[in-house]
Amino acid sequence: MPNVLATLTSLFQKDPRLVVDGNLAKNKIIELALQLDAGILKLLKSSPELRKIFFVEIEDILVFDKIKFQNFISNKQFLPDSFTKYKNKMGLTANGQYLADSKEVVLAWPYKDCILEGGQTKEDAKRHEIFWNETLAPDEIDRLLTPKVLTNFQKYDCGKEVEVNDISLNDNLIIKGNNLLSLYSLKEKYQGKIKLIYIDPPYNPDSKSNTFVYNNGFNESTWLTFMKNRLEVAKKLLTSDGCLIVAIDKNEQAELTVLLKELFRGYEIHVITIVHNPEGQMGTNFFYTHEYAVFVIPEGKKVINKKKVDVIKWQDLMDTTGNNYLRENAKKCFYPVIVDNEKILQS
Repeated sequence: MPNVLATLTSLFQKDPRLVVDGNLAKNKIIELALQLDAGILKLLKSSPELRKIFFVEIEDILVFDKIKFQNFISNKQFLPDSFTKYKNKMGLTANGQYLADSKEVVLAWPYKDCILEGGQTKEDAKRHEIFWNETLAPDEIDRLLTPKVLTNFQKYDCGKEVEVNDISLNDNLIIKGNNLLSLYSLKEKYQGKIKLIYIDPPYNPDSKSNTFVYNNGFNESTWLTFMKNRLEVAKKLLTSDGCLIVAIDKNEQAELTVLLKELFRGYEIHVITIVHNPEGQMGTNFFYTHEYAVFVIPEGKKVINKKKVDVIKWQDLMDTTGNNYLRENAKKCFYPVIVDNEKILQS
């Protein structure tokens, strides 16, 4: 027993995740072992003695006996003082470190390891959604995310409908259907080929105007699961210098930003304020004049560039729905921009 204890102690001290204030953290070791953490298993397999104790060989395959390992580590002879040392410090942690010592914070919610189809077809149609767990329902998830056949194609050229003979990568596609299924159907052909993705997800407000009505008893967890599933596949579609833009408002901006930081490691996350309603939208205590656009850009890549335009197509900058775009119907929306030698003098 003493040799086994010494070997374990020596190996675990090589993993900084298992050391808190210079001491091995028993609870963290057990937690990672039960999660079949690759780092823990690699350390244990590196010792012939430990491999013989904690692994069972079945048809030339080593199987980790995590119950035996947990019972061994829980024994008072192993790190007898670690619990006393560990229990005196309490607080929020990230990756085994207290937030005061860690620069990383990740979101945790009940359905983080689930896939949510999100098959709502109408904004006012409630739907009992199934959270397919990635471990317990792999077959159901495989069927859900397997590429689907797209049907009922219509093709237009110069505003006129033409016969559909083939679809090429040069065609612009508008797909009507479930966005999760559509993204996974596009992944095989378009993975790593999309330069810009703009999404405008449900804002999930805490009011009757909320159109995100899946399992509202777990609304926050449902929304985060819904977003995580779609952002993961969207990332796979982007080119190495591709940019993701997400429109959002105050209700989920903070949660969305943390989720994006977790999913898009090695990217810059910029939360840009967009003032879209100067007069303000009435809230309980405040008038809100703005929403947000969250830009996700690969680190070191410059994707927002100055571009000189010789001829401005004003029609592209106008909302021409209805008659509100006419000067006589929206006088306060028109203002001059005075330019002299490419320098803006007044706007």
